[in-house]
Amino acid sequence: MATFLYKLGRSAFRRRRLVALLWVALLAIAGAGAATAPAATSSSFSIPGTEAQRAFDLLEERFPGAGADGATARVVFKAPDGGKMTDAAHKAVVEETVAALKSGSDQIVAVSDPYTTQAVSRDGSTAYVSVTYKVNAMELTDATRDALKETGQNAQGKGLTVEIGGDALQTMPEQGASEAVGVVIAGIVLVLTFGSLVAAGLPLLTAIIGVGIGVSAITALANVLDLGSTTSTLATMIGLAVGIDYALFIVSRYRAELAEGRDKEEAVGRAVGTAGSAVVFAGLTVVIALVGLAVVNIPMLTKMGFAAAGTVVIAVLIALTLIPALLGFAGDRIVSRKERKAAKAAEGTEAGKQGAGTAGAPAKPNAGTRWAGFVVRRPLMVLLVGVLGLGAIAVPAASLEMGLPDDGVKPVSATERRAYDLLSDGFGPGFNGPLLVVVDGDRATADRTVSTIKGLDGWAAVTPATPNKAGDAAMITVVPKDRPSSAATETLVHDIRDATGDEVLVTGATAMNIDFSQKMNDALVPYLALVVGLAFVLLTLVFRSVLVPLKAALGFLLSVVAALGAVVAVFQWGWLGSLFGVEQTGPIMSMMPIFMVGVVFGLAMDYEVFLVTRMREAYVHGERPAQAVVTGFRHSARVVTAAAVIMIAVFAGFIGMSDQMVKMIGFGLAVAVLFDAFVVRMAIVPAVLALLGAKAWWLPKWLDRALPNVDVEGEGLAAARDGAAGRPETDLVKA
Repeated sequence: MATFLYKLGRSAFRRRRLVALLWVALLAIAGAGAATAPAATSSSFSIPGTEAQRAFDLLEERFPGAGADGATARVVFKAPDGGKMTDAAHKAVVEETVAALKSGSDQIVAVSDPYTTQAVSRDGSTAYVSVTYKVNAMELTDATRDALKETGQNAQGKGLTVEIGGDALQTMPEQGASEAVGVVIAGIVLVLTFGSLVAAGLPLLTAIIGVGIGVSAITALANVLDLGSTTSTLATMIGLAVGIDYALFIVSRYRAELAEGRDKEEAVGRAVGTAGSAVVFAGLTVVIALVGLAVVNIPMLTKMGFAAAGTVVIAVLIALTLIPALLGFAGDRIVSRKERKAAKAAEGTEAGKQGAGTAGAPAKPNAGTRWAGFVVRRPLMVLLVGVLGLGAIAVPAASLEMGLPDDGVKPVSATERRAYDLLSDGFGPGFNGPLLVVVDGDRATADRTVSTIKGLDGWAAVTPATPNKAGDAAMITVVPKDRPSSAATETLVHDIRDATGDEVLVTGATAMNIDFSQKMNDALVPYLALVVGLAFVLLTLVFRSVLVPLKAALGFLLSVVAALGAVVAVFQWGWLGSLFGVEQTGPIMSMMPIFMVGVVFGLAMDYEVFLVTRMREAYVHGERPAQAVVTGFRHSARVVTAAAVIMIAVFAGFIGMSDQMVKMIGFGLAVAVLFDAFVVRMAIVPAVLALLGAKAWWLPKWLDRALPNVDVEGEGLAAARDGAAGRPETDLVKA
């Protein structure tokens, strides 16, 4: 591995113009494809294997058009105190609004009249108009949305409170300026780390190129592959983070090789051969974690994982090829002006002959060395503090409540939330989450089902069965007493399913939510087994150890549970909610735990590989176990710290977005990286290695013989160098 990457790095360095041209051409092709492709739409949401999905499929088959995914809107009217929506004046306003809605857009299929569809509350204070559209929310034109808003505003000015709910007002998540802030912070950290604008700019430039190619490809294929509007956001989030980190490690190792006196081409080759090997395996763990989301068998989640994994692959390829090419263009400017002056002053002296650029090598123990020394001296104390601290933060995770977000979790400033509340007050808490019962049978079966449901507890209204034209199926609407996300509503769904036969299926948004959450729970253990198992094999190959991969996996579990605890505390309990822009608390998204497990595991292994590889390298070269830990920190701690801060900044930038799902994901990933990088990898890992000593690198002899030697530490390069003393460098490359 190291030898191949060594040759690849040198080749990219020598042919830098061709390599750079190829990547620019690829970016242009992807950009052209994105520019000419139709706009992305909402990905179709399905949950194969669940009762709610079977009911939806049956509904599409027996009631053509009834299960269409066209956008909907509810224009909700509230009479002033003491007034009734049946009053002549208010009724006239509603009828005028209905007429305006019907003529407001050619994308409208139907507009209901609340006075003929019984859409007036019992006390007469509230009424609503249902609007159905031909296309989904993402395909609605701005003119259609504007007409809907304008109609509501006109009615609002005539003595009624008017709010608009439904998904018709849904738009693409706003890409806030906070994302750019994350990139700016990353740039500042890189400048402080390298002391050179050129060295700092390379990781940013290559990460942006990689994300540009990945997101453009996703945009170009969005409609063909039904990728959905949120897929590119996830790819941007992960692609930026890993793209900057991978480039950072290559550039950092290159500067270290220069500091040891090697010429530029040789330094590039060795940087790609050593740090590049770590990049490959780190990237593989991220790809495994993202692709492994297919185990859940949720098409939307699978597509998001594959798209993000593609962006990670691009980031790895750029780090191995474009970074060496750009290092060739950068020349001496890759180091700071101060270092260049020091190197120039040393020219002609014995020190300069032995190794120009020694300014980059630490002359005295740095912060990483001092911290590692402290941990090695007091490993048990550091281990206990780290484990107990993360354990305390993880406590709220025991109270995790999962659900899919609806208008009820939006801030009260949103008209969708106010419409949701008006409907809850006028028609009952369960009105916003009705259950749709589909009966696969004749009218008699449907009537028996209605009677059975009425014999259960927890419902507020049960409509008569509505048969289809063929008379072989029927629909029944059940309005729960409690809100959609409550335990009582979930109990009602299960009670209906238990009390009826196989010919009766329950669906609707609430039932889909319940089935989705259950599917997420059921898939978590198999997913963990697959991802952790494959990554364990990879890390065993990298570190030639059994205990080091085991420690890595256990540390990851600790950090991800602590991150989930922080998510629950902020988004469910509301602790520090105002600080993070959380205006309304609610259940945690059902996909959040398994999504965090997938993404955080891949990212956590990045730091494990980058940090522990240096320790392994020092141990292989003859250092004592404790000293190898200190050496690994001396070479890697500063860069790993910078990489973690950058990744946290990129993820935290998404907290400022208006979309609740993206906000929650950004926060969860940011705190997970914070816990994993600075507590698990920088404290718990060296403490465990210090306690284990040489046993940490134990590997059964039979397994050592069976496993291929991937040579991440670059032993093959060192052997080639030692065996080629006095040979021309061109021969060394061939070796």
